Amino acid sequence: MSSLAMRPCGDFRTSYKQDNTIYETKTVRGFAILAIAAACLAPLVLDAYYLTLFIQVSYLGIAALGLNILVGFTGQISLGHGAFFGFGAFASAWLSSQFAIPVFLTIPLAGFLSMGVGMMFGMPAARIKGLYLAIATLAAQFILEDFFARAEWFSGGSYGSMAEPITLFGFAFDTDESFFYIALFALVFMYLWGCNLMRSRDGRAFVAVRDHYLSAEIMGVKLNKYRLLSFGISSFYAGIGGALYAHYLGYVSAEGFTLMMSVQFLAMVIIGGLGSIKGTLMGCVFIVLLPEALEGGVGLVKMTDWGNTPMITDGLAYLKEMAIGLVIILFLIFEPEGLAHRWQQIKNYWKFYPFAY
Repeated sequence: MSSLAMRPCGDFRTSYKQDNTIYETKTVRGFAILAIAAACLAPLVLDAYYLTLFIQVSYLGIAALGLNILVGFTGQISLGHGAFFGFGAFASAWLSSQFAIPVFLTIPLAGFLSMGVGMMFGMPAARIKGLYLAIATLAAQFILEDFFARAEWFSGGSYGSMAEPITLFGFAFDTDESFFYIALFALVFMYLWGCNLMRSRDGRAFVAVRDHYLSAEIMGVKLNKYRLLSFGISSFYAGIGGALYAHYLGYVSAEGFTLMMSVQFLAMVIIGGLGSIKGTLMGCVFIVLLPEALEGGVGLVKMTDWGNTPMITDGLAYLKEMAIGLVIILFLIFEPEGLAHRWQQIKNYWKFYPFAY
């Protein structure tokens, strides 16, 4: 009993430096390093199916973090994130094929090109908010979709575009096992950069614009500047994720970057938690694994005696199509702060157990 009574309980941070650390404790930092080291061994023990899922989580998670910086941290809205993701994919493939630039350089260049396009659409969008902002970003989605379909010099038009594999010092990362390390490095680097961005002056300005833009403006925060900057950073992340997607698959087609992809990115942010970096990754993992879980559930039902009836099979197929929308509604009703909040609640419970406070 004495050990429980003497256990520290509360917030013991006494400086801004402690308050702005990426990891809450040294134990958390140790577990993060251990998790990355264990992930490096994954290609040795996992088959191609699980490696593919991780790579998918990596490039989608990077793009989703960009959207969370815009929506969760700055309080803006975007329904065109899937189009910026596609622009990064086409841009990297175009740069490598037309200008013979090494692929490991075209990926960041594609991010900067996507950033420029995002800021171009963000210039008028930075002056509006609410429903009008949503419509403006939706227009960007349709404009870029039409551009992908017509600009054969850039995207290949209806035929699509080939994307070369990433090569470094003569070694081609053209297998799941080798590309896994590229995806892991990109994921860790971009998320650490995102964490540091939120700890900087610009990151605090984003949050101020989100929480109360009038107070932020009174304190000297330039609203248009930071709204535009958030659009640029969001598009940069989308471009990096899209470029990784292109060079992993080796082929890019305009049909893949529709409004549905933008809705999926929004679902990742909502489910993971608005304004949470770790929640973004949780939401991405959830959305990537959701179709796999539904597919497995449908397979189990079909193995039963009544699973082959038309009513059951048609109903299950419809459920798979509506799953993302249904999950968004359920999270908005029962867990509006996302998986990150629920994880924090679980940690607090075990931290204070067995005491109620």
